[in-house]
Amino acid sequence: MKLIIIGANGTVGSAISNELGARHELIRVGKASGDIQLDISDSAQIRALFARTGKVDGVVVAAGSVHFAPLNEIEEQHFHIGLNSKLMGQVNVAQIAQAYLHDGGSITLTSGIVGEVPIRSGVSAAMVNGALEGFVRGAAIELPRGLRINVVSPGLLEASVAALGSFFPGFEAVSAKRVGLAYAKSVEGAQTGQVYTVR
Repeated sequence: MKLIIIGANGTVGSAISNELGARHELIRVGKASGDIQLDISDSAQIRALFARTGKVDGVVVAAGSVHFAPLNEIEEQHFHIGLNSKLMGQVNVAQIAQAYLHDGGSITLTSGIVGEVPIRSGVSAAMVNGALEGFVRGAAIELPRGLRINVVSPGLLEASVAALGSFFPGFEAVSAKRVGLAYAKSVEGAQTGQVYTVR
């Protein structure tokens, strides 16, 4: 299959690329690296990406920013970081991708453990992750041509423990291999409207 991986060089994106790259042709997309550069908060850039790649069999998104801060320090503009980037960026990829996917193609988005198990300073991430999962469940029953959509919710990756572990006290880290397999299940499997959690 020909797959677009958005956020391919990040921690999660690398796990995806390592798993799927052995079996499929990957177009690696990043904000400042990869085969093509893209800011997912800009719909015009998303349209330009698909115009350049043409028809594909699947698109995976592991990109988007959110603001981490205590609730009493977050203001409206801080919420908009996650809303405009991680939430609407991924929603817009899913909307635009439909015209460029072969029949039966797949869309895989990324939420995260904070949507289910909140952490201090993670209220914006919890909000965005929950919204992404709701979008996927709703979109799955309306997609045409046998298109499928799922979302992967990874836990704290082993590779991120040094940088982020202090925000996740008591959490058991997950391997990149297990995270990559969840994306493979979404891309290569048959289900739609699923939230694949990796804990």
